[in-house]
Amino acid sequence: MESIQEADLSALTKDRTYRSSPEHWEEQIIYFLMADRFSDGKEKGYRDIRGEEVTEGTGEPFSRDRDFEMVLNDPEREKRWHAYSEVRNGGTLKGITGKLGYLKRLGITALWISPVLKQPEFEDSYHGYGIQNFLEVEPRLGTKEDLCSLVSTAHELGISVILDIVVNHSGNVFTYEDESVPWTGKEYPVRGFNTPSGSPDIPSDSDEGDGIRPKELQKLSTFTRKGYITDWDDYPQYVEGDFYSLKNIHTGSGENDEFQPSEALKIITHCCKYWIALADTDGFRLDTVKHIPPDAVRYFITEIREFAHTLGKQNFYIIGEITGGFDFAVETQRKTGLNAALGLNRIPEALEQAAKGYADFSDYFDIFRNSPAADEEENRWYRNNVVTMFDDHDMVSQSEEHKQRFCADTDRASLLLNALCINLFTMGIPCIYYGTEQGFDGQGDHDKYIRECMFAAPFGAFRTSDRHFFQEDHPVYRGFASMAELRSRHLPLCFGRQYIREISHEGSPFAVPEKPEDRPYSGVYGWSRIYSSEELVILVNCSLDSDETVLVSIDYDLHEEGEFFRELYRSDGKPLADAVKVEEHDQRKALKVSVPKHGCMVLKNAVT
Repeated sequence: MESIQEADLSALTKDRTYRSSPEHWEEQIIYFLMADRFSDGKEKGYRDIRGEEVTEGTGEPFSRDRDFEMVLNDPEREKRWHAYSEVRNGGTLKGITGKLGYLKRLGITALWISPVLKQPEFEDSYHGYGIQNFLEVEPRLGTKEDLCSLVSTAHELGISVILDIVVNHSGNVFTYEDESVPWTGKEYPVRGFNTPSGSPDIPSDSDEGDGIRPKELQKLSTFTRKGYITDWDDYPQYVEGDFYSLKNIHTGSGENDEFQPSEALKIITHCCKYWIALADTDGFRLDTVKHIPPDAVRYFITEIREFAHTLGKQNFYIIGEITGGFDFAVETQRKTGLNAALGLNRIPEALEQAAKGYADFSDYFDIFRNSPAADEEENRWYRNNVVTMFDDHDMVSQSEEHKQRFCADTDRASLLLNALCINLFTMGIPCIYYGTEQGFDGQGDHDKYIRECMFAAPFGAFRTSDRHFFQEDHPVYRGFASMAELRSRHLPLCFGRQYIREISHEGSPFAVPEKPEDRPYSGVYGWSRIYSSEELVILVNCSLDSDETVLVSIDYDLHEEGEFFRELYRSDGKPLADAVKVEEHDQRKALKVSVPKHGCMVLKNAVT
């Protein structure tokens, strides 16, 4: 599509019934994948949507004994592996559709997909965040029909679809006159818009030629034209500057009631409505919110939310990526009206460190609050205002010099299921990054190393090529699926208030565990989720070597001595105990349990 006039929302929505959005997003479990790195649909030896094994295809399943770090033993293969780490590997929308059964059986209820819109042809920007045409699907991923089929198939399986969208920058669609254009606050002259081959031969005052689309955006006033950001914390530089080669879009002027959206923002907002109308999507993940004026975010959210509501989507969720520090993220979520923020600030690091025993569990717990009431003195997250995860495609909480997934730390990789337990059973909307359920362990001096391919591609996980990783017998996949199923059956795990619990090890005084100064913590952490009269107790054991028998405190007023809890889940697969007696110890009500080594368990009070 060339013009915004072709995106006729009335015609698209006439006499059409749309899927309603989830009523409670804290009940959802989100899976985030990068479209180019997930599946090309050519694998064999995996289970399809119906659960039947696929025996035809060119992509072999991974075998650790045979394939682990295979490319390191072959110089040519290793050279190819590195070459493909920064370019497209061939993932497609059809490939994602074919793996929806894998995601359904994992327990996923919402799918977040990296941007799928058309990129400049002369650049191999596999990540999708540099858009050239806001009204077309990237042809290397597939077609509009493929996207619609993906969404409708997901809906048939009860999976919502969240599209990753960008409103404040485009791809590398024009070239400056000067080669070096650092942000100084001034506008730089433009040589011209770029042709599909990358040459700046399209005059800057022409809407002809495929520079940026819809063609109404192909004018200099669309862009701030102030060069690339050099200080990512300097305002207004981080709002007006370019993201390296990605060109910053002018979104409006004025503040509060005086804010006037730019024509560019109006056009891009219309484009986003088009994708809801066309594909029946259920939510958006809004990129780079820090770099958009809050009033522009509020305008966009209001327009999208109202349009979605007219289609019957009363709770169309918009999740914002907000970097810039924890307090800034909480305040931005509140004042922009975003439904939720990605918990990029503090949450990934605090969750991973707690799961590995490198930090106190209370450091993670203190990020949340049990009341929805806003307390200006207390910036913390409530249950449905934040999406929680640890592995992700950017790892912004880590240094620029080194990025790594949870399992790159081989000494503590066996604690991965504990991290997923914390993610699933504490407050927030849990999100898992693709490959984590297969124990991916990417690391390196660039974020490309944490964006390995799930399918049989040149740039495979575990330093492999041409192997896929859709293995439902993987112990982490199976453990996650069991916990996800448990979460779906017990309201307290989604909605409950949460309380960190005191632990007594071998007769020691009850206390909230603290990490020793000179080594990782190797004992048990515990917490409760309480909803109405139900209490679920969750325990994780950071010890790599031994089961730990502990007393864990529970709510004193909710239970009587002699009552019983029953085990709902144990990560070691041992038989579940039907009756764990409530005992009184040191003026506390407590349960005596044995928590499996580098594992976790869940108990629930027996309600008559």
